[in-house]
Amino acid sequence: MNTKQSLWNSGHWPTLLTTFFYFDFSFMVWTVLGPLSAHIKEALHLSDQQTGLMVAVPSLGGAALRLTLGFLVDRIGAKNTGLLAQCIVMGALAWGWLVGVGSYHAVILMGFMLGFAGASFAVALPQAGRWYPPHLQGTVLGLAGAGNIGVVIDALLAPRIANAYGWQSVFGFALIPAVLVFIVYAIFSKEAPLKVKPKQLRDYLELSRDKDTHWFCFFYTITFGGFAGLAASLVLYFKSTYGLPKVEAGDWAALCTFIGVMARPLGGALADRIGGIRTLTFCYVIAGIALALVGRATTLAAAVILFVIALGALGAGNGSVFQLLPQRFGKELGLMTGLVGAGGGLGSFLLATALGWSKGTTGSYSTGLTVFACLCVVALTGLTLVKKRWRTTWGALAAARI
Repeated sequence: MNTKQSLWNSGHWPTLLTTFFYFDFSFMVWTVLGPLSAHIKEALHLSDQQTGLMVAVPSLGGAALRLTLGFLVDRIGAKNTGLLAQCIVMGALAWGWLVGVGSYHAVILMGFMLGFAGASFAVALPQAGRWYPPHLQGTVLGLAGAGNIGVVIDALLAPRIANAYGWQSVFGFALIPAVLVFIVYAIFSKEAPLKVKPKQLRDYLELSRDKDTHWFCFFYTITFGGFAGLAASLVLYFKSTYGLPKVEAGDWAALCTFIGVMARPLGGALADRIGGIRTLTFCYVIAGIALALVGRATTLAAAVILFVIALGALGAGNGSVFQLLPQRFGKELGLMTGLVGAGGGLGSFLLATALGWSKGTTGSYSTGLTVFACLCVVALTGLTLVKKRWRTTWGALAAARI
C-alpha cells in the first residue's frame, strides 16, 4: 500500500485538516509584526535594534509558552488546549484593534501575547500525529506543520491592508479568520483514542536530562529558528537593503517563505523514504551555504534565489526533525513537541534579534546571516557525532527509517 492510500485509510483526516487550519492561522498571527515592521518602525520612530527586538519578541513568547501548552496537552487534551489558546489570541487581536498599540512597550506586550499563537505548534502536531502509525509520522507532521504557510499570507496581505486602512487595522481584519478557524476546529477536530498519562513538572526535568533531548532542541533551533526568523525579517530586509516599497518587499518575502513552507511536508516525506538523518544532513549543508552567500548578494534577484534555497532547505529540515522525533520519543511526544518547539522559537528570536543588531551596528545584515550560517555547520557536526549511536540504539528498533 502506498503512502497516500495509507494516509487516507488510517488516522482521522478531519483532525489532520483542522489542525492544519489552526496552525496556519496561528502562524499567520504569530509572525504578523514582521510584515508590519516597516510600518511600525516609521509610525513609532524605532531604531534598527528596537525593530529587530519587536519582530523577535513573539518568537520568544512562543518559545516559553510552547512548554506550557505542551504540558497542558497531556493534561487537558490537545483540543481543549487549542481552544483556550485561540481565545487568548483573539482577545489580544481585539485589544490591538479596538484599543490600539500606540507605543513601543505596547507593541512588545502585543508581541508576547501573540506568542500564544506561536505555541500552537505544541498543540497541533501532537493532536494530528497521535492518530497515525510510525511510518507515516514524517508525512503527517509535515502536513500539519505546513500551516507555516500563514506567514506567506501575512507577507502578501498585511502590508496592503496597512497601506489602505492603517497598520493597526490588520489586527481587526485578522479576527475574521480567527473566528472561522475557531468554529471549524471546535466542531471537527478530535482527540486521538489514546490514553495519555498526565505529565508532571518532573517529567520535563527528566526529559531535559536526556542528551538526545538537547540534540533535538538544538537541531530544531537551527531549522525552525532559521525559517521563522527569516520569515519575520524578510520584509524589512528587502525594504532596507534594496529600497523596495513595503508591498513589493512583502511580495518577495512571500515567495521566499512559500518555498520553505512547501518544503516542510516534502522534507518529512523524503525522511520517511531515505531517513531523517540523511535528509537533515543535506538540509544543513544547503542552508549553510545559501545563508553565507546571501549577505553578500549585490542584486535583488541573487538575494531572492539564495533566500529561496535557504528557506527551502530549512523548511525541509523542519520536516526531517519531526520524522525523527516520534521514533525516539513517541510516548513523550506532547512534552517533546513543547520542548523542541521552544528551541525553535528561541532560534527564531535569536536570528531576528541578531539581524536587527547587525543592521544597527554595522549597517548591514551580512554579519547576522553569516553567524547563523556558522550555526548550520555546528549542527551538521553534531548530527555527524550522533548518527551512528542513533542508528544502532533506538533507531534499530524504530518502525521507520531514520
